[in-house]
Amino acid sequence: MKRSALFNHARTLSVLSLGIGTLISLAGCDTLNDWLAPDRVNYKGAETAPTLTVPSDLSTADISQRYAAPPKLNTLGGAAPRSLTPAGNATVGVPTPQDPFGMHVERDGDRRWLVVDGRSPDQLWPQLQEFWQENGFTLKTDAASTGIMTTDWAENRANIPDDWFRKSIGKLVDFAYSSGTRDQFRTLVERGASGSTDISITHSAMEEVLTGQDKTSSKWVERPRNPALEAAFLAKLMEKFGLTDAQAKQLLTDATPATATATADPTGGPSTLDLSEPFDSAWLRVGLALDRTNFTVDNRDRAKGLYYVRFSDSMAELKKEGLLGKLFSGGTPKPSREFMVNVRPKADTVTEIAVVDANGQVDTSTDAQRIVALLHAQLN
Repeated sequence: MKRSALFNHARTLSVLSLGIGTLISLAGCDTLNDWLAPDRVNYKGAETAPTLTVPSDLSTADISQRYAAPPKLNTLGGAAPRSLTPAGNATVGVPTPQDPFGMHVERDGDRRWLVVDGRSPDQLWPQLQEFWQENGFTLKTDAASTGIMTTDWAENRANIPDDWFRKSIGKLVDFAYSSGTRDQFRTLVERGASGSTDISITHSAMEEVLTGQDKTSSKWVERPRNPALEAAFLAKLMEKFGLTDAQAKQLLTDATPATATATADPTGGPSTLDLSEPFDSAWLRVGLALDRTNFTVDNRDRAKGLYYVRFSDSMAELKKEGLLGKLFSGGTPKPSREFMVNVRPKADTVTEIAVVDANGQVDTSTDAQRIVALLHAQLN
């Protein structure tokens, strides 16, 4: 486990005054059962030093708010009423013969999303706000109108070893301890078929790596998204919606796989794809595929079939938001170019995907072709 540069400084001072040696690091766990263990997540305890202002395919998983969330929209309804399932659960979803718990999980590769039956995004949005806040996160983006909810960067304090130094002396300067990682989560909420709501959770991560011969300096680098951590939070969300821990894990195991594949449109060249499924399901899968790439969905307009995306530079975001604070110098990072990914019906069971320009024409630039190629890979 890595330590922050600030921690290294605090440790040096402690050694000089108390003659105390080095600290012990712990190895991580990568299985779903490991991540579902209650002690693997503790974002609630995360605090930042005042001067810094600063996851087999599955394996359990707890975050804060730099920007205040806007007030709840008047159009949002009240909390969804609970329904009693045959198993005796009081759930948010509406039970059906096909879904006795009122919800089920679907998947595309290692990505999973929750389908809540009989509930609209408006009914579930306030509970999603509560969910992240209850797990120790603050919301950086809270846009019910677009169905995008993003947490601020946060630290999993459970990753910090509670060794003898920290127990005896370290509590006095606990803010100086760092797990050496930061996590962020994006929730996409989409209106599904037959009055259901689709909810997906995507993880982004950064890690502090010690550099130099004496390992006294550090730099922040991107870590791969953790599908197990995403699944763990999806399980926690199902528990908030009324399921037991065992029921949530079973739904994850029984996730229904997507089977439709994307092919290059012979008439559109390398800039256009055909996805063999109706618009409703294609719209969701394209959004999930974008989240699996290095592109971030800033906005979306389902009526126009448009995703507004930009290249995601996590390091620039950390600098801009001040998480790394005074550890960095220089100007504000330049905003990256925005692209429009168009998802439009081509036939009853075929949907066309392309990057378009401001006039709605297919963008044939190298960057646009790169995005289409990435989507092609993610949708197959």
